[in-house]
Amino acid sequence: MKIREINTMRGPNYWSVRRHKLIVMVLDLEEIEARPSNSIPGFLDRLKTLLPGMYEHRCSVGTPGGFYQRVEEGTWMGHVIEHIALEIQSLAGMEVGFGRTRSYGEDGVYHVVFDYIEEKVGQYAARASVRICEALIEGIPYSLVEDIQEMRELREANRLGPSTGSIIEEAEARGIPWIRLNKYSLCQLGYGRNQKRVQATVTSQTSSIGVEIAGDKEDTKYLLQQAEIPVPKGEIIRTQSGLEDAVRSLKYPLVIKPIDGNHGRGVTTNIENWEQANAAMDNAKRISNSVIVEQYITGDDYRILVINYKMVAAAKRLAAQVIGNGKSNIKELIEITNADPRRGYGHEKVLTSISIDSITHKQLEAQNLTLDSIPDKDQTVILKDTANLSTGGTSIDVTDIVHPSIVFMAERISRVVGLDICGIDFITKDISRPVEETRGAVIEVNAGPGFRMHLAPAEGLPRNVAAPVIDMLYPPGSLSRIPIVAVTGTNGKTTTTRLMAHLSKLMGYTVGYTTTDGIYIQNHLMMSGDCSGPGSAEFVLKDPTVNFAVLETARGGILRAGLGFKNCDIAIVTNIAPDHLGLKGIHTVEQLAKVKGVVVESVLPSGYAILNADDDLVYDMRKEAKCNIALFSMDEHNPRIKKIMQAGGLSAIYENGFITICKGEWKLRVIKAVNVPLTYGGKAAFMIQNVLPVALAGYIRGFELQDIRSALESFIPSPAQTPGRLNLFNFKNFDVLLDYAHNPAGLNALKKLTDKMDGYPKVGIIAGIGDRRQEDNEGIGYVASTMFDEIIIRQDKNLRGRSEKEIIDMLMAGILAHDPHKKVTLYGTEREAITSAIEGALKGSLIIICSDVVPDALAQVQKYKEEEANTLYEFDKSEISKQ
Repeated sequence: MKIREINTMRGPNYWSVRRHKLIVMVLDLEEIEARPSNSIPGFLDRLKTLLPGMYEHRCSVGTPGGFYQRVEEGTWMGHVIEHIALEIQSLAGMEVGFGRTRSYGEDGVYHVVFDYIEEKVGQYAARASVRICEALIEGIPYSLVEDIQEMRELREANRLGPSTGSIIEEAEARGIPWIRLNKYSLCQLGYGRNQKRVQATVTSQTSSIGVEIAGDKEDTKYLLQQAEIPVPKGEIIRTQSGLEDAVRSLKYPLVIKPIDGNHGRGVTTNIENWEQANAAMDNAKRISNSVIVEQYITGDDYRILVINYKMVAAAKRLAAQVIGNGKSNIKELIEITNADPRRGYGHEKVLTSISIDSITHKQLEAQNLTLDSIPDKDQTVILKDTANLSTGGTSIDVTDIVHPSIVFMAERISRVVGLDICGIDFITKDISRPVEETRGAVIEVNAGPGFRMHLAPAEGLPRNVAAPVIDMLYPPGSLSRIPIVAVTGTNGKTTTTRLMAHLSKLMGYTVGYTTTDGIYIQNHLMMSGDCSGPGSAEFVLKDPTVNFAVLETARGGILRAGLGFKNCDIAIVTNIAPDHLGLKGIHTVEQLAKVKGVVVESVLPSGYAILNADDDLVYDMRKEAKCNIALFSMDEHNPRIKKIMQAGGLSAIYENGFITICKGEWKLRVIKAVNVPLTYGGKAAFMIQNVLPVALAGYIRGFELQDIRSALESFIPSPAQTPGRLNLFNFKNFDVLLDYAHNPAGLNALKKLTDKMDGYPKVGIIAGIGDRRQEDNEGIGYVASTMFDEIIIRQDKNLRGRSEKEIIDMLMAGILAHDPHKKVTLYGTEREAITSAIEGALKGSLIIICSDVVPDALAQVQKYKEEEANTLYEFDKSEISKQ
């Protein structure tokens, strides 16, 4: 078996609009295609032995053991691999259950689709499941231990931490979109200008000065003392002699910690002698050169969490420990404790497993114990020197019993230090009593405090401490999203996108938009190239200046990774025509329509899908939509338009020469098509078709008709506003029209315009495309033969898997099918073809360049135009001088 490719879906996609996180593996079974599961002796028994948990996989049978039944009856290995990938992820602690296996459209090749929780783990599971299946087929022993551990480690290395994760989950629950900005915990909530950022529990609103103060124990302690907040007496030291002086002054027991550490790093508590003090100082100096020596305050360790200057939770923290049973030694007790199903590797579960390390041995030594010691029944043995959950500690929720005076003190501390989110470490014998009675003290103030102890305490009530963070970042009535208009279809996407961006910009928005030409922020080109995929969409949505997004959304990006956004406000679908068929497992226009339909299905319930009522495949997309539907049509008598008008819906039509918006049966005429430059005096019907949905989208957004009219009047088909889309250059003796038409449908639309244009002969420059079907390339040749008096065939820069001869033969087959005598000239490059056409142009001719690399072609034509202008200027100067 051979894995051809593994694609990772991260947004709404072809396989599921609701399940965004999917692995899509293209798997070639090769000779195994001829060996279904029931034809391989012992396969089912080996599968049951290795993966007994797969009994719970119901499969299409719908009952436990259903998948085993399918294997016994006979199923293909792609289906088996799908289930293995799901099961091994579950064994690694990531419960997943959605999967499907479908034909790729080639014999023995399949799409194997399954969901994942962590991307790297899903990709690993794809490869591992193939290895496992091959071993089961061959009867080779296979150990899952290494795979399971590798997946657990991948999860810990790549997952969001529990604190960040809880904030993201709360944001998702409220419909707030988010984007992960790096491989760590830096995340963006919201889009564009309405974005906020979080990293762990530090937000874009958190004071940097507050973070600095909290990170400097000396400054923190000084500010708290000045505010009459109880803190342990202590000294800052840097040398061995300084430590001696501090010990003499403060007396044992002591605490030694780095001056700028956090999360318990480098901290040693309950120091009782000089040897321990020396070791503690060495430990602290690994973190910082300056060290704090403090009195050790006796009592329990509490963490008080303050968010937006209000106490939201409090927990009693217990260092990792075991309780003796009078029988087991300490090592055995640790194993028993770690067997608690709530404990796991890293952050995968509520509690972390207790590890045995040098700190454990030191703690045991201080208690005159070893791992082989057998503690008395109910004897508590402390295993770590701090109460951090990440080292196996536990927490008990005490939020409801915190004394009001301590609540007041904690909230005041957050303002003294200047932190909107902080964790205050407090030592007291009883947190339900005033600090004056217990002689407790604040020992630390932490920026970026962990939430895990509050989200899932070992005892007591879990607290949703992420909720007040979101309340703070997005108070009631504030916006997290920006308007998103997504444009898809086969032809006309880029022009429609640019026109929509132009209209929105005129309405005062800072617009970010993506096209097959590049990414633009307010008409400034940020990135050139085909930028119609999910990464480009995220580029715009991450930009903090943008408050309106228009996103061209092409087939390739949807199939590669899904959409770059979860929801949009308006979706426009221009048309569906055969293009890119035979690629990525998409072989029919119906499948292509399903791919494009993902955009429609992503529209918010309050939003609109604007569909082409003249296109059956586009019109049918309304069946899967969960939003409002609006239609556009070139025919006001289209029954579908009549129906939506009678129902009181919204539509846009071309009637009596007008671009008209219909609200129910009321007609709101926007502008005559002849007055819209983009339509070339109303001659370019396909451009009118692009204008209609934009006018309708503007109306839906609440734009005034006069503003829509102004935008349509001021949008000029030119290299600046519509590069490569109907760019007309008037030379002295001939004209050049440059367009991106690259498939039979696009050429046919262009033909309807060029048939109305003067110019003879009409010379067309065309090319075939190596990764398109034979019938597509022959179709380009056939349409070109009907359009042009002469044809120049040039080659694409990228032949995409075919030879020049193969592509030319396909084009010629189409050309000759219409006109066996058509004049055809061949050139190796687009530059050579354009040079020949322009330099050999006859007077009155019209050269039509169907370009693939638009910037290069535009630059070449514009250079000729400039040279002609310079020549005419010099000629005029010469004539004037003669006078």
